[in-house]
Amino acid sequence: MAKPPPSSLSHARIPLLTRRFVLLAFVIAVSLSLGFFLCRSAASCNPTATSDASIQHETVPKLVLVPTVHDRSGNPLQFMRNKLVLLVSHELSLSGGPLLLMELAFLLRGVNSKVVWIAYPKTDEENDVTNRLEHKMLNHGVELLNAKSQEAIDVALKSDLVVLNTAVAGKWLDGVLKEKVHKVLPKVLWWIHEMRGHYFKLDYVKHLPYVAGAMIDSYVTAAYWKNRTSERLKIEMPKTYVVHLGNSKELMKVAEGEISALREHVRHQDLHVGKEDILFALINSVSRGKGQDLFLQAFYQMLQIIKSQKIKVPPLHAVIVGSDMNAQTKFELELRNFVSRKGIQDKVHFVNKTMNVTPYLAAIDVLVQNSQARGECFGRITIEAMAFHLPVLGTAAGGTTEIVVNGTTGLLHPPGKEGIMPLARNMVDLATHVERRVRMGRKGYERVKERFMEHHMADRIADVLKQVLTTSKELS
Repeated sequence: MAKPPPSSLSHARIPLLTRRFVLLAFVIAVSLSLGFFLCRSAASCNPTATSDASIQHETVPKLVLVPTVHDRSGNPLQFMRNKLVLLVSHELSLSGGPLLLMELAFLLRGVNSKVVWIAYPKTDEENDVTNRLEHKMLNHGVELLNAKSQEAIDVALKSDLVVLNTAVAGKWLDGVLKEKVHKVLPKVLWWIHEMRGHYFKLDYVKHLPYVAGAMIDSYVTAAYWKNRTSERLKIEMPKTYVVHLGNSKELMKVAEGEISALREHVRHQDLHVGKEDILFALINSVSRGKGQDLFLQAFYQMLQIIKSQKIKVPPLHAVIVGSDMNAQTKFELELRNFVSRKGIQDKVHFVNKTMNVTPYLAAIDVLVQNSQARGECFGRITIEAMAFHLPVLGTAAGGTTEIVVNGTTGLLHPPGKEGIMPLARNMVDLATHVERRVRMGRKGYERVKERFMEHHMADRIADVLKQVLTTSKELS
């Protein structure tokens, strides 16, 4: 298939989905992908995946293991019916923390909990994204309040449960509740996603030891928080629960359906690549911590290896989903300048940040999870990709090591510059072995079905909420 001439670097291709395509419209209507903004950096860990049990026993002795429960009858959150729950977010945006909290809001509304949402601090600046998310919550029966209002304080005092989402949300406790904070702490579940060092500020988390419990997305992250709070801040974590995330029913419905037409449409109309071309994609908000620069370097090295060894493969492409020139102008220019210097403009595709990444999961062949430093706290996009039978090439850090089974569902490489060549070789490996890609994709899908589904997540959260409500009564 003939390709259009490469666009200039200052006008990187931003695919637009056509309205005429019925299947794609269905995908956009039913699916809100949470994956590529979830959690910034995560804790360092071994380059091979370890079992949940061993991590819990060896590194986090205070950790509460939340079991995966199968075949429960009815909704596991039914006991939350008619309970008043206040959800406190640090913002309402397309980043992973707020979207995940919103998903919890919908799960609770599904059992007729009364759910109230506040964002602190809330900016006065309105934009299309926040308006759409607010309307989505209102349509699900979630009440939105001003975080500084007396009404919000009244809800906090009479609520059955308060969920603080992210460490930054802790600023609301003293900033708004002030002298009433001690009345609310016993019923707080603190849901933590962050791993970057600058979140470890005493001003944010000084009340952490006195809440009913903390919920964290991976064992690696929980261990990091336990060690850092003790060593740096001289405070202790409360009872801490690890809850792995799960794929939504809507996403699984798309992934398990007939996606060949969607795949062909996105490839042909939006990315302008051939049917047999091999696509490696990194789906994360563009930032240095997500490793798009190192991914492109590895992609270029892969092309050099294939050229020097005269390996015959279909055309190869790198896709970066999550571009936002306004948010990361300097870094994005670095990426585009690299692509220009290496002369690979026709092989690299930049896709704007979007609420819905499922069309690209349907269109690509391999997901690259290249988060740097301590890696991802969990990495929702990883399990979403596995649902689409995609192998994952991930950094051996953070929550990725609790998802990807190295050599079975994907391949791991070190973070940092030392990971560039290992990632390049892993890309060559999957580019030249179709059967390996297929086998890893199938194993990844099986792993998702086994432990990373929405009902698994709901079961785990239900167990946590039951224990937190009990603890809350004891502390009150």
